Amino acid sequence: MRNTLSKKEALLVGVAAVLMLGIGGLTLSLVRHDPPSAVAAVKKAEPEGETTGETAETPECVIELTAEQLQAAGISVVAVSRGGGGETRLSGRVEAMVDARAAVGAVVGGTVERVLVAPGQAVRAGQPLVSLISGDGAALRAEIDAASAAATAARQAHQRNRNLADQGVVARQEVEASQAQAASAEAMARAARARATAAGSPNASGRMSIVSPIAGVVANVQVGPGGFVGQGAVVAEVTNPARVELVFNAPPQLAAQVRLGSHVRVTGPQGEFDALVTGVAADAGLQDSGATVIRARPESGRLPPAGSPVTGAVVTQGQSGGALTVPSEAVQTVDGATVVFVQTGQGFRAQPVLAGRQAGGSTEILRGLTGTEKVAAANAFLLKAELAKGEAEHGH
Repeated sequence: MRNTLSKKEALLVGVAAVLMLGIGGLTLSLVRHDPPSAVAAVKKAEPEGETTGETAETPECVIELTAEQLQAAGISVVAVSRGGGGETRLSGRVEAMVDARAAVGAVVGGTVERVLVAPGQAVRAGQPLVSLISGDGAALRAEIDAASAAATAARQAHQRNRNLADQGVVARQEVEASQAQAASAEAMARAARARATAAGSPNASGRMSIVSPIAGVVANVQVGPGGFVGQGAVVAEVTNPARVELVFNAPPQLAAQVRLGSHVRVTGPQGEFDALVTGVAADAGLQDSGATVIRARPESGRLPPAGSPVTGAVVTQGQSGGALTVPSEAVQTVDGATVVFVQTGQGFRAQPVLAGRQAGGSTEILRGLTGTEKVAAANAFLLKAELAKGEAEHGH
């Protein structure tokens, strides 16, 4: 009897164990076959059409994004553009602009009485630099006095003749002749005053000042008190340090490939910055070298001081102008393949492409796009991260 009960008890224990294992297996099966979350934004799709070469086995990947999500992520969308180009390295320097340099000379010769400025001193436009005593200046002042006196006499003669003509004493022809003489005398007086003003407005003793035509800083002074300055000789140089530009020497062929507004990536003593081309002059090099001179200005910020050496990478236009280009930040690498994210009605599609040269922040696309697409540019790497996130969720 005892043995019989023991067998029954053992059988019950075995049945219970089987039931427990079955329930546990069912629970594990339910956990393993739980479908992925419905909110996953990334899904795999079959490629559209046939592909060849390196992109044949790369699957098309779609990322669904609403307009609100796109704006919140700060992802910009740009159209694919045309016009391939290259990038040429140039050497250059920072120079003062043409209107920011003044070599101040003496209009008439004379003896230096005083030097009123020193190198490095800031001056304003019209400020005296040097005081001269000039015999030629005194002669100019005398011409003003003589011409003014002659003009006064001519006006008075004309007035007398007109009064006498009203009384019938003189003929009308004399009035007209005196009027012409008065006008001529006035013209001579104006010319004398203009010559004296251009010379520095000398007084009766011939003292005059040579003034700066621009505001800036005195670069150097080439005369001293007691020295004689000849007519046309330079007495000082003034430069405006705030008005400087970039000047690059380029090969002659670049004159036809660089356009106004082209971008230049410049490296200087203070680091890298972007600049825009403001002028291209062919055959403008020194000593008939035939070199092209390219002028540029920074897009923002200030340039280093004049005389600083710089190097630049200028974007040149391609000859055909038919290559497709996208912003370089739009090109991403996914699973070893080069892709751009093309905008669709629901979001973005990772489109495999074959990339070419890079220049000025743009990349040529040799294969994979038709030119009618719009692609994600700024913050396109966020789409790549979302794509990787979606693949990881499907892998579990």
